[in-house]
Amino acid sequence: MKESMRAKLAQLSRRLTEIDAALSREDAARDMDQFRRLSRERSEIEPLVLGFHQYLAATQDLASAQQMLADPEVRALAEEEEVSARRRIVTLEEDLQRLLLPTDPNDDRNIYLEIRAGTGGDESALFAGTLLRMYMRFAERNRWQTEMISESASDLGGYKEVIVRVIGHGAYSRLKFESGVHRVQRVPETEAQGRIHTSACTVAVLPEADEINDVHIDPSEIRVDVFRASGAGGQHVNKTESAVRITHLASGIVVECQDDRSQHKNKERAMKVLAARLKESQRQAQQQQEASARRLLVGTGDRSERIRTYNFPQGRITDHRINLTLYKIDQIMDGDLDELSRALTAEHQAELLASLSEVA
Repeated sequence: MKESMRAKLAQLSRRLTEIDAALSREDAARDMDQFRRLSRERSEIEPLVLGFHQYLAATQDLASAQQMLADPEVRALAEEEEVSARRRIVTLEEDLQRLLLPTDPNDDRNIYLEIRAGTGGDESALFAGTLLRMYMRFAERNRWQTEMISESASDLGGYKEVIVRVIGHGAYSRLKFESGVHRVQRVPETEAQGRIHTSACTVAVLPEADEINDVHIDPSEIRVDVFRASGAGGQHVNKTESAVRITHLASGIVVECQDDRSQHKNKERAMKVLAARLKESQRQAQQQQEASARRLLVGTGDRSERIRTYNFPQGRITDHRINLTLYKIDQIMDGDLDELSRALTAEHQAELLASLSEVA
């Protein structure tokens, strides 16, 4: 283990002792904000400290086994102990390296999932509906809540655009690599000749800001328009100007929300989506600035980047960023995204480890 890594782990071990002492005081719960911060910090560093203690124990076992090698009577046992200890040391060091990787501060946040039809006309809109169902099923599997924010249905079904809020611990960490262009190859329902068509949709996964105040929005830089909602909703929707459109003049971002009958609630939701988009815009700008200093991980996350192809006739899905092809399209379209998610996360961690090694 590198000395810098050992020093970091030793520092965390001392910090855990300090936190435990602070939390065990009689007046620890008097300041609940401080109590929660310390409890959260403890839960974050405890796995590292436990792993470090196991690593130190394994190194002691290795030293003991090497000392025993000089004794002919226990040499065979000592050789087995030495091999076992070396294996544990390698495994524990790899685990600790992964745990020490910098974490994304947005990983635990809720998200706004945006899907937009792209090239392919009506078939693209139908595929947008297919993707929405896939993500909704994935959310169900993880027992996350979902909330429709805005939808623009197409004439033949599906969506020209749809925005859904996904509420659940770790939603962003599990879905953040879904941003990009998703291409589909299949025979459309409207195709009489049985020909395979290719179309595409754009997916954007935006971490939800803690509060609107988390992102500064100058009231003078937004224009709010109200209008009558279109589509389903009954007579009330058509008679009342409950739909809201917010235009951020500085960036040109436009957000519409008409899912609720209340104009106030629609405006509140639209402002939250606007805050999330502005936060994402700031993140991408920062990422571009840092691109010269480090490699971008698992693709750029740029919405213009084609990340995945869904080939229905061949029953396969290919993620182009990590050259992974899976022949389980039915399961994946039913929300079984775990294998894809794990592979993308593993590649992300491998890239991070490589970049840290280069710096070192």
